[in-house]
Amino acid sequence: MRIIDLSSPVDSEYYEPDPVEHTVLTPAEGARHMSEEMAEHFGLDFEVDDLPDGEFLSLDRLSLTTHTGTHVDAPSHYGARAAYRDGGPRHIDEMPLDWFHRPGLVLDLADAPTGAVGRETLEREFARIGREPEPMDIVLLHTGAQRHEGTPKYFTDFAGLDGAATNYLLDLGVKVIGTDAFSLDAPFTDIIARYRQTRDRSVLWPAHFAGRDREYCQLERLANLESLPSHGFTVICFPVKVARAGAGWARAVALVEES
Repeated sequence: MRIIDLSSPVDSEYYEPDPVEHTVLTPAEGARHMSEEMAEHFGLDFEVDDLPDGEFLSLDRLSLTTHTGTHVDAPSHYGARAAYRDGGPRHIDEMPLDWFHRPGLVLDLADAPTGAVGRETLEREFARIGREPEPMDIVLLHTGAQRHEGTPKYFTDFAGLDGAATNYLLDLGVKVIGTDAFSLDAPFTDIIARYRQTRDRSVLWPAHFAGRDREYCQLERLANLESLPSHGFTVICFPVKVARAGAGWARAVALVEES
């Protein structure tokens, strides 16, 4: 069994509209921090000089959104209402884990222009690979957006899905749709330009807003999808259990059987 890493990093050196802040306490700084915290919270005095080399443990602090790096969007990310259930949409910590350990398929959209692709594009891809997804399979979209990772173009140059394409996958029983792009929808710049031209509200983030009427999750900002066969592998993408959150980071991988 070969393990392929499908995750993009959380990197404070990458360009992000919401920048990542990453500070590090060195082991020496961590020793002083530990000594101060023990005194303040537990009334314990501890001399840093008693530690080997005067060091304890390093400590990383990060400030970032749950949509940085590879992550899973929960139904609560799409809005406050859920037409499909009482009590509102579920948060990421409430989602069933079996959604995130499933057979996968990859569709090649790398030649698609920036914007939103439709159902017919997905149908052609399923015909090309000779297989449609079974219910609960995870469908991954290889848009080629990873080539712009860490730059402003990562947020403006990629293909997403329109409403018909999204609902087509949900009609097939798919619960998790993944992409190597920043969003399952087209870029903000493309969406706003089309809306200003047409005043058609259906072009406004249709993939995300579909989640108000049908429960599903998006798996965004994947990597290395070009390394996968079109099908015959397993995706594992368990989201971090962030209480009451609309998304959770994931270390997504694929398990590919060696022949």
